[in-house]
Amino acid sequence: MNYIIFGGSGFIGTHLIHLLKNECVKDNDKIYDLDIVLPGEEGVVPGVVEKNEGVEYIRLDVRKPFDFDFIPTNDDVIFNLAAVHRTPGHPDEAYFETNIRGAENVCAFAEKYNIRKILFTSSIAPYGAGEEKKDENSLPMPNTPYGISKLVAEKIHEVWQAKDKSRELTIVRPGIVYGKGEHGNMTRLYWSQKKRYFFYTGRKDTIKSSIYVKDLVHFFKYRMIDNDFAGVDIFNCTYEPAFTIQETCETMQKATGMHHNVPLVPAGLLMFVAKIIGPLGGKKVGIHPDRVKKLMVSTNTCGKKLAASGFKFHYSFEESFRDWFRDCNEEGLR
Repeated sequence: MNYIIFGGSGFIGTHLIHLLKNECVKDNDKIYDLDIVLPGEEGVVPGVVEKNEGVEYIRLDVRKPFDFDFIPTNDDVIFNLAAVHRTPGHPDEAYFETNIRGAENVCAFAEKYNIRKILFTSSIAPYGAGEEKKDENSLPMPNTPYGISKLVAEKIHEVWQAKDKSRELTIVRPGIVYGKGEHGNMTRLYWSQKKRYFFYTGRKDTIKSSIYVKDLVHFFKYRMIDNDFAGVDIFNCTYEPAFTIQETCETMQKATGMHHNVPLVPAGLLMFVAKIIGPLGGKKVGIHPDRVKKLMVSTNTCGKKLAASGFKFHYSFEESFRDWFRDCNEEGLR
């Protein structure tokens, strides 16, 4: 059996490879990490410099047609994690080129080798911004290049599955994914509290759907390896119910032994400061107009379908932060 991971050198892929090696791989199985960057290079998970023994690393750009040597089996599974995702941070065309061309080329590869199982990591971005709760049946209304490109990529994978009803396609729409090596929203949230420059932006009840990376990759395993199904299904991968920014801050502090009061600052004042600091390098500390706007808008996705799927979470919300803290030798969240 082959575990073929496109974008496997990134944050989620690194955790997925670790799980597969520890719980899934048998004597004749192989893991392929196919990525434009490889462990130890700029652009991959910071701190991950060693390649895993037993994993074949192949430099590959999903934006272009590709192929590589391997011996296919009837049980092969593709995890398509390859994406340009950080927003803001890239020119608009970068999202479309990688996320859409990549989906086309991955599906063409699966078609060529008659691989029947694909898990595609999409995002909650196709729902668009808004306070109302979104479930898997909500009408997608993406309002960013990233969200639009991810929705188109979903449809490309669905077309692949529709050509053969026996094919298995799972589309996951994760909220904020956090854990060791994330170096994104949750990491910035921790350090901005630790260094006392985080403020609630106009409100404390902004909902931010999220999931711990170890629970996310365990769901990948549960769905694609532990179970067989035919057809296509979409899952919001978030804790249910989703937590507010205040609940997230308080839980993070409790789990890491931090005791800081987080002040509430009027949204208008913080936006004014962000517009001044942003052009001077505010992105590095999260004080940028686009990121301030994101803090003020909920990403409220419903995780009831995931909770009812039979999958059992390995961590509660607080336990996930404790586990992440332990993974970092209790020296902070990184």
